[in-house]
Amino acid sequence: MTAYEPTGAQGAAAAGQDVAHDAVVLAGGAARRLGGVDKPAVSVGGRPLLDRVLAACADARTTVVVADPRPTVRPVTWAREDPPGGGPLAALDAGIRHTTAESVLVLSADLPFLDEDTVRRLLAALRTGGADGALLTDADGRDQPLVAAYRASALRRELAALAHKHDGLSGLPLRRLTGALDLTRVPDPVASFDCDTWDDIATARARIREHGHVLDEWISAVKDELGIDLDVDIKVLLDLARDAAHGVARPAAPLTTFLVGYAAAQAKGGEGGPEAVAEAARKAAALALRWAEEAAAAKSDAPDATPETRPDAG
Repeated sequence: MTAYEPTGAQGAAAAGQDVAHDAVVLAGGAARRLGGVDKPAVSVGGRPLLDRVLAACADARTTVVVADPRPTVRPVTWAREDPPGGGPLAALDAGIRHTTAESVLVLSADLPFLDEDTVRRLLAALRTGGADGALLTDADGRDQPLVAAYRASALRRELAALAHKHDGLSGLPLRRLTGALDLTRVPDPVASFDCDTWDDIATARARIREHGHVLDEWISAVKDELGIDLDVDIKVLLDLARDAAHGVARPAAPLTTFLVGYAAAQAKGGEGGPEAVAEAARKAAALALRWAEEAAAAKSDAPDATPETRPDAG
């Protein structure tokens, strides 16, 4: 097993961006350490864990979720191992039967911090190396085989061999599969964090509210909730809100940002994108600046309010 050494975050993301791939998400576990609750439906940052994972692998050509069907943030293909509850290898085998790409992501449904950039890094590591797969390692250096990208041919080969040897895959641990594969490690203590206990859930919920994370998390949650896919320049909008609040009045801040969004949505016949948002924000910020300049000029030109000049002076 080898360690992946990327040339840089942007380079790694670019290398993985154009890799045709499918995704298999395993979401049918018993969640015993959570008291048997429906773990994929547990909310972190206002979004079910499963939906957070589906957002991270949104570029997959086909996404298969191995679990009983449920509402999800985007369309997926559903599969189920036979018998249900047969373990991760049986679930993986059921899911991969619905895929056709040579590169396949294999993900658990309890990864609150998995994102698109991490997915691209995994695909880049798989593409640039000659290994059978690339997986994340956690903060303690442990392999996380359910946050990984694999060559589908290698998975099918080893799954078939294990099924033949053991007369099926039910109950077999993942290490029986990964031990037979040549794998590349990609260290990532954050994206590899999974939620097995309620303490893990509490940790994840607290982390997304930390300074430096909360706005990105909130914007992602809102976009998912509203069903929009738009890159948002948070700094531009925050600067606009500040200018409107200081140059006009505090209530102008949320109203102005709403109007900017509405204007961008109407631009180019309803096809306005990030450029339309930036242009509308620029115009509104310039208007707020003109208001502020007029207010400052009026204040400097106003006469002193002495008793002799006040309108109600006798």
